[in-house]
Amino acid sequence: MRFVTTAPDLRSGITELRQRGHRIAFVPTMGNLHEGHLQLIRVARQQADGVVVSIFVNPLQFGPDEDFDSYPRTLDEDKRKLALSDVDLLFAPDEADFYPRKKEELTFVEVPGISDVLCGEKRPGHFRGVATVVNRLFNLVQPDVAVFGKKDYQQLTIIRLMTHDLGLPVEIVGVDTVREEDGLALSSRNRYLDNTEREIAPVMYQVLRTMADEIRQAGKIRDDVINNAKSKLEQAGFDVDYISIRRPSDFAEARADDRELVILIAARLGGTGTRLIDNIELSF
Repeated sequence: MRFVTTAPDLRSGITELRQRGHRIAFVPTMGNLHEGHLQLIRVARQQADGVVVSIFVNPLQFGPDEDFDSYPRTLDEDKRKLALSDVDLLFAPDEADFYPRKKEELTFVEVPGISDVLCGEKRPGHFRGVATVVNRLFNLVQPDVAVFGKKDYQQLTIIRLMTHDLGLPVEIVGVDTVREEDGLALSSRNRYLDNTEREIAPVMYQVLRTMADEIRQAGKIRDDVINNAKSKLEQAGFDVDYISIRRPSDFAEARADDRELVILIAARLGGTGTRLIDNIELSF
């Protein structure tokens, strides 16, 4: 695995892969890699001859009171995992190299509407930071395909829209969420949970499954589905940010006659206030 930290070295590595005739798959991450990330890399390997991974904790997608400074950075451990995962090229730039101008002066990319609801409403500016960094990474790597997890479903939808709207020649592949045995979606932020919160956290996925079962059995979205789910989460100790039922195709709020749905939850848990997100797709 080749490890690079600057854009010129990245381009050199990409050129070498292209000269070998490689189709390139790209997996952007913020590091602190877990089995969910490694599954994205396995899918990327199925999609292409060359696999490029980036590790960059992007300051543009963190709010002023969020965990940018404390976000886990484990580059040495991540490099070992990637070397064992048949990755061809790892790009891990410094912030000063990646964003050569002041953050407030940078050109940015934004997908309006969808970026301002749900997680976007609770984290203003977050998805502008996501779209900006992904667009910049796409321009640097110029991949044929990019692989993202479905756990961040709103993010995945925004990236799909951005790629389409800007005419970027990148195929976007979404990968099902990887979970612990008890159903908890894998996330780098799970390490913030204390032992008691970790025992409670799987309730979120249990509630999602119950909501999906209720909708499937009723053949429609019953009026009480969201209220019942909110009550169950609050009783378990969650502070609910939102529960929403959307159409996967355009992320609009679901209508009574929709049969393709995604149910999304975001909530904070316990004394640590760790924010967890999860979702489940439903067809009936």
